[in-house]
Amino acid sequence: MLSRLARPAAALRRGLATTAQNNAKVAVLGASGGIGQPLSLLLKNSPLVSRLSLYDIAHTPGVAADLSHIETRASVKGFLGPEQLPECLKGCDVVVIPAGVPRKPGMTRDDLFNTNASIVATLTTACAKHCPEAMICIISNPVNSTIPITSEVFKKHGVYNPNRIFGVTTLDIVRANTFVAELKAGRNPARVSVPVIGGHAGKTIIPLISQCTPKVDFPQDQLEKLTGRIQEAGTEVVQAKAGAGSATLSMAYAGARFVFSLVDAMNGKEGVIECAFVRSEETESPYFSTPLLLGKKGIEKNLGIGKISPFEQKMVAEAMSELKASIKKGEDFAKNFK
Repeated sequence: MLSRLARPAAALRRGLATTAQNNAKVAVLGASGGIGQPLSLLLKNSPLVSRLSLYDIAHTPGVAADLSHIETRASVKGFLGPEQLPECLKGCDVVVIPAGVPRKPGMTRDDLFNTNASIVATLTTACAKHCPEAMICIISNPVNSTIPITSEVFKKHGVYNPNRIFGVTTLDIVRANTFVAELKAGRNPARVSVPVIGGHAGKTIIPLISQCTPKVDFPQDQLEKLTGRIQEAGTEVVQAKAGAGSATLSMAYAGARFVFSLVDAMNGKEGVIECAFVRSEETESPYFSTPLLLGKKGIEKNLGIGKISPFEQKMVAEAMSELKASIKKGEDFAKNFK
């Protein structure tokens, strides 16, 4: 099932390859921030993108002017403030939303909820009104809540399509691939592929080491330590940056990888598989990340969890209550959002 994921960096390389051609119109909402700027740089560098619309509440004209000098085909335009948001979104095929406040030491993703929930609800309301057919890729944390918020907003406007709304969890996969390769000395991380299912916070992040390609084996104590590191890798970065922010560069890489895979699939490439946090019937949780076969209209098929080890089954069971609570929190917020 997951053999096509064996070269996880391929999507990013394709996105940056000189032979690929496409005309994707991509908007980045939160383009001036720590994730938004490097993400916009990677998107500008890709021949898959013909138009890059950058939105934020500060500094976007400068970011856009800077990027517009790069010798690649994508046209770049900056949009500043709520009154320019409709024009930014007009005609977009893909909208990527990294907007929000970053984590600081001692904060959980959930501590970000009140601020980021309002930001995501406001931005996705504009998307529902001005580009209801676009693919919506949410990076803003807590993803376990911001995806249910996005879904409820689209339902409210009568334009909900669960196959087009994605919580970008790709950074968990990128980290899992890197950490497994580190432990297996000499292994190229670009050729390691670990599906990561569940959600995008703490114990809801469930790396399926048993499904890693190529196959790897670890003693149980090492497996538990590796799993814990993948789950808490975001905190590792927050602490290392000592108050100066959270994971921005690696998240920009992961976000770009997901967008390039999505655009490839929209462009007719077959067999494109990425994990993402989406509306799901694979478990008792109404939203769940699993490998997805992507197509021209978004999710073509949910590939499900597949065969997993007893250790992984236990993690899935233990994640359920936290996942459901985060999802309900998002849904309740959206229902009361004006």
